[in-house]
Amino acid sequence: MPKHVRLISLLMVCSLWSMPKAANAQALIPHTLQLDATKLEKQGLSLAQEAAQLAQFQQVDLALPRARLASQLAPGNDKVWLLLGGLQLQTKEFDSAIASLKKAQSINPKNGDILFALGSVNFQQKNYQAAAVNYQEGLKLKPNNPEGLFDLGNAYFMLGRLPDAIAQYDKAVSQDKKFWPALNNIGLINYEQGNIPEAIKRWQSAVTLDKQAAEPLLALAVALYTKGERQQGLTLGETALRIDSRYANLNFLKENLWGDRLLSDTKKFLELPRIQAALQQPANSSSAPTPRKQPAQ
Repeated sequence: MPKHVRLISLLMVCSLWSMPKAANAQALIPHTLQLDATKLEKQGLSLAQEAAQLAQFQQVDLALPRARLASQLAPGNDKVWLLLGGLQLQTKEFDSAIASLKKAQSINPKNGDILFALGSVNFQQKNYQAAAVNYQEGLKLKPNNPEGLFDLGNAYFMLGRLPDAIAQYDKAVSQDKKFWPALNNIGLINYEQGNIPEAIKRWQSAVTLDKQAAEPLLALAVALYTKGERQQGLTLGETALRIDSRYANLNFLKENLWGDRLLSDTKKFLELPRIQAALQQPANSSSAPTPRKQPAQ
């Protein structure tokens, strides 16, 4: 799954932990109805939290019906609708996701996470200009949000606005020094522009931050091998593919914004006998999505 989707689901999960307790009904409502309404809303919030926990472990099929029911029991809670929209995005129910997110926005127009999620829906549908506008609006509400800055960088990337993309990635890293996907993406741009030393530098920094990050590790391996540092490149490549063998799939790499130059070099790298041998060994083909990236996410 594209990187960009996973952080959206985690965003929903994290937002639910701070959900307010169900509000009491108006004083003029009869006492028995007040208790029933309060209980129903509490049940809805409890279901939403269950759905969020299931989503965190990628059990979307189980999470989605709980989130739908939660939205019926607690229809006035924007975070419940945000969760539902995020899950619908993951299952590519785009029209339903937009409807849920618009409902959340009508309840709380000041929730920047809703705008980020709407941006993700547009991004998944390749409407990058609309996605960029959503992310920009979200950043007006949450200007220092590293994920939002990263998302905007990805939208600019897909629009061909590469200097703007790098600027947003740099801002994301300035807000979160450990946000390696932004460093990785800068490396992708550098490599396509022929600035191989700078790309290598970025990928080395990303790997230093997370030694289990298979993507920058494989990109670094390919760059070093192509540069002539073959032994180190092969060793790093074997390690990367042991961590996550999905990165041996060129279509998966393309989904994660790898450009033509790097894809061409990677294709040659993956055909090497030693790398082919490594791919035949039992590998950790992780079923969990990697951090947000695109086409996040």
